[in-house]
Amino acid sequence: MAIQESVVTDPSLRECLAVVERTRLLCHELLMAMESSGGVAEPSEDDRISRSRKHKLLNALMTQLKSLHRAAIMSAREAKETTSEVRREVDRLHLQLQNLYYEQRHLRGEINACRDFPHKYTLLPLISKEEFLALHPEYAEDDSHNLMIARLNNEKAVREDLEKQRKELVAKKQALIAENKRRKEDLASLDEQLKKFSKDPSYLYPKDNALANQFVKLRYVALIPVPRVLTTY
Repeated sequence: MAIQESVVTDPSLRECLAVVERTRLLCHELLMAMESSGGVAEPSEDDRISRSRKHKLLNALMTQLKSLHRAAIMSAREAKETTSEVRREVDRLHLQLQNLYYEQRHLRGEINACRDFPHKYTLLPLISKEEFLALHPEYAEDDSHNLMIARLNNEKAVREDLEKQRKELVAKKQALIAENKRRKEDLASLDEQLKKFSKDPSYLYPKDNALANQFVKLRYVALIPVPRVLTTY
């Protein structure tokens, strides 16, 4: 009985076990009384009264035991229903937990894929973090994300300034090319004029210019070969 009491903790079941134990002891007493009076032809009046009381008590205990047994069965059914409901709730929560684990693994995979993704800004030839902080110490307390944004904005500003300078230099280059082309044309025209002047200088002067006419005459005289005089001895 001590083992049963240490195992069973429900009050209704413990009461049922107590009634069962009392019924068992009462039945044992009745059997012992019947065995002891087996050789007696007719039991005494006191024995009959004692047996009658014990039979009534046994019937009362049996009735009480049936009632407790019925209550135990109903309690067991209610416990089964409660257990089934709790089990369904546990199964639902376990399934929900498995879904959360699956979603967690999926999200971690996506996060790792995003971290390992070759972003274009990682390929930019940015200045080092130390050089940037040396130029802009106001960003020293920012986190890595805001610091990277500041470095990208700085790179954008520097490139826009360089692009502006490049366009200005290209414009200057185009102007110099046009100036060189114009001067080359002027030189080519001057060469043509020099060629014409070497052949006929008079085209540079008006036809009635006496100086030009005299110059032409002198040029023609200079071109006339001197005749050779033959002398005989």
